Amino acid sequence: MSEKGEVDLTGAKQNTGVWLVKVPKYLSQQWAKATGRGDVGKLRISKKGNQGKAEVSFTLNEELTVIEGIEDKSVSAPREHPFTMQTVGGQTLAVFTENSSGQSEERSDGSSSVSGAGAGPDKIALEGVVVQRAECRPAVSESYMRLKRLQIEELAKPVRLSQQLDKVVTNNYKPVANHRYNLEYERKKKEEGKRARADKQQVLDMLFSAFEKHQYYNIKDLVEITKQPVTYLKEILRDIGIYNVKGTHKNTWELKPEYRHYQGDEKTDE
Repeated sequence: MSEKGEVDLTGAKQNTGVWLVKVPKYLSQQWAKATGRGDVGKLRISKKGNQGKAEVSFTLNEELTVIEGIEDKSVSAPREHPFTMQTVGGQTLAVFTENSSGQSEERSDGSSSVSGAGAGPDKIALEGVVVQRAECRPAVSESYMRLKRLQIEELAKPVRLSQQLDKVVTNNYKPVANHRYNLEYERKKKEEGKRARADKQQVLDMLFSAFEKHQYYNIKDLVEITKQPVTYLKEILRDIGIYNVKGTHKNTWELKPEYRHYQGDEKTDE
């Protein structure tokens, strides 16, 4: 097993040539259903005369022609697939394989070895360099045209369908006129009522009493303590307090030095 990041270059050293073939989607899906050693069909290469071009065709195994997932069970995949040969076109293409650790690897003698979990990193190997490109196309036949027509019909079917209901649906979500959190907010608003401005001296007494307990308050807590409108409360706080815009106690209010009852607990600005 090679170390992680290393690539087995045996195929390149042996100058192994491989073909890069484009196949239809349905054909690759049928290949995935192959059992046993994975035989999917036969590849036939013939050449007419000494100067003639090679004719290549692939014949799919008969047991793999049954296509599932289509309502019409009589439809089967075509067996004959002639190749359209193409040149590499000056490109340098290669084929790599990757075997994850813990997966079974089949040897040439038919036996298989299974590496245990965590046996080592994934193995990446260069199988060869692409020397020929080709496209595998099905031979035009009545069965193939029927298959394509049914595939198009399957794709054209809408994913969602509308259905007319003949009775009231009672087991699903029911719309409500007002949500619970809206009702809770309205109830709280009615209980508190509209905040009325109290006498300034009364508000100052409540503020001084609060600041005797704690040095720092945010505006929300002071509104809760005094029950005063925010704008009115800020007007009073500007006279007796300092608003911290930075430091450890950012966005909080504290009393100005001349109004503090504490002397040894002065705030140190950062």
